[in-house]
Amino acid sequence: MLRHSLLRTSRALLAQHRLGTAAVACRSLSTKAAAHGHALSHADVDADPKTLDIIDKHAKYTLQTYGRPPVAFTHGKGSYLYDVGHREYLDFTAGIAVNALGHSDPEVARVLFDQAKQVVHLSNLYYNVPAGELAEQLIEGTVASGSFKATKIFFSNSGTEANEGALKFARKVAKVITGQQAGESKKFGVVSFNNGFHGRSMGALSATPNPKYQKPFWPLVPGFVHAPYNDVAAVDQYVTEETCAVIVEPIQGEGGINVATEAFLKKLRARCDQVGAMLIYDEIQCGLGRTGKLWAHQNFSADCVPDMLTMAKPLANGFPIGAIMITDKVAEKIVIGDHGTTFGGNPLGCAVASSVFRRINTPEFLDNVCKTGDHFREQLDSISSPLIKDVRSKGLILGMEFKVDPAPLVALARERGLLIITAANNTIRFVPPLNISKAEIDQGINILKEAIVAFEDRTLNVEA
Repeated sequence: MLRHSLLRTSRALLAQHRLGTAAVACRSLSTKAAAHGHALSHADVDADPKTLDIIDKHAKYTLQTYGRPPVAFTHGKGSYLYDVGHREYLDFTAGIAVNALGHSDPEVARVLFDQAKQVVHLSNLYYNVPAGELAEQLIEGTVASGSFKATKIFFSNSGTEANEGALKFARKVAKVITGQQAGESKKFGVVSFNNGFHGRSMGALSATPNPKYQKPFWPLVPGFVHAPYNDVAAVDQYVTEETCAVIVEPIQGEGGINVATEAFLKKLRARCDQVGAMLIYDEIQCGLGRTGKLWAHQNFSADCVPDMLTMAKPLANGFPIGAIMITDKVAEKIVIGDHGTTFGGNPLGCAVASSVFRRINTPEFLDNVCKTGDHFREQLDSISSPLIKDVRSKGLILGMEFKVDPAPLVALARERGLLIITAANNTIRFVPPLNISKAEIDQGINILKEAIVAFEDRTLNVEA
């Protein structure tokens, strides 16, 4: 009885996702998919019994905090994913900018296997070899790249945890600078920016000024204020003597692919120096080669450097790991017992991250990101539609803003075998694997064009 009820619920949810009619044109199955003997098209995925069974299990046993489309993936290879019916999808999302080297990378798999045979977990009660090697790589690689003068690393399990740690460090630094303890000092304010995203835990959420995310969990952590992004004139008003930290994304991902101006980042750096606040760059989505530079802020002048930088998403190509990279100005104020983690810096994650970082941090790899990013941008610019408002990009983090909500376009693209995702301000976000080929980009753009035509037909006909 329960299963029948869940099945009806699942089918009802799936019906909400189905856009258009059965006549919607879809890409034919790939040669590999056809070889498995499956004839269902992408548009018919929600009629697949295997898909329905998986959705039933999730409906019954997992907390429903995500609005998922009716597709269940089993494996991937490079820039492609395959669902339970062996349908092939070109992936322009890369796990939300995570799978920098694509899916099922052989080298990543080998390192995971080799390290798992040695030791998986030790806790931070002891030293481990991979964590030390990764820390050296990140610090030395960052300094050698001409970025900021990083000296120390703290490892976490995610980007949210990294941001939480950075905010915590900033408050500790402020206490040391003022010589005042908790309850005495007024220097605990944190400035973040409109359309920014820093995570879902309470501190990171307090720095994420989205009422949809924040309101259900009020009251939030005190001391957070939200300023306009790229507004140089407003910086002095918001960043004051009571500010201990400013946290900002050099390129906002969730917020709609908004690129900071050099003048804005310069002003933040100067104002933080003036009032003794720590400048934190959240490069969780835009860093580690995504822009064609090792770090996104390196697209700006040397005056635009942080005191702390947080990273995560692509660092281990899908294995959970995050990190906070800090300067001596911060490190000198942090002592034993100030912060901790059970799993952060585990040997398995660090071994994989070392391998990934070695491959990303080469002139050849980063130069190729620039070239494919330019090609991707040219292809997006070539699309003509009355619904398109703007295109923004830096390397392989790109956004196409529409005049209307583009959520239906995501489904139309998926029905044709292309995975894309939305961001704020009616924007479609493109964050493919960093080693995606130009041919794969062209394939995806052709699918996108077809989907946009269908989106136009539906949207403009409704408006008419």
